[in-house]
Amino acid sequence: MNNNLGFNLGAEGYQHLRRDLSEDERKLVSKVFYMCDADFKGYLSREDIKVAFIELFGFKPCKSEVDSLILRYGGTQTDDGPHHGLTLEEFTTAMSSKMAEQDEDEVIRETFLAFDTHCRGFLIREDVQRIFSKVAPHLPPVTVDTAFREIDQDADGRVSFRDFQMMMKYDFECHI
Repeated sequence: MNNNLGFNLGAEGYQHLRRDLSEDERKLVSKVFYMCDADFKGYLSREDIKVAFIELFGFKPCKSEVDSLILRYGGTQTDDGPHHGLTLEEFTTAMSSKMAEQDEDEVIRETFLAFDTHCRGFLIREDVQRIFSKVAPHLPPVTVDTAFREIDQDADGRVSFRDFQMMMKYDFECHI
């Protein structure tokens, strides 16, 4: 038994605990690959990988991260010789690993923090109106107010992280 963790993860460590991607996630990775391989060369170059990464994760990877991905997952030879990028299979393996590492709660927490521009630890009606004006400017203010009241579970005029998290994890399909 490991004294630091309370249990022994063995030689596999946390690698063993990773989840598999859903079919929708696999389709998304494939769709992004083909979208970024605009000139149909059959692989993504360094620049293509950066664009694909932005599409999938919302931020641009640094040069060393892209190089690391190519070094770790790439290396397939084509008829024209080495291609210095990732084929669909290599890209899918690399992005699957990256996506599986993502923690849903961490993504929700990062989103909440991005919306909480005043670092108060909660969102007020004006924050939610500002967010909706950017992502859905066509929505009337009354709809935004209704959404705010729905999210604000305890009706204190504030959307706490817990309220926000419940809203983000809400499965509409299960409640129809």
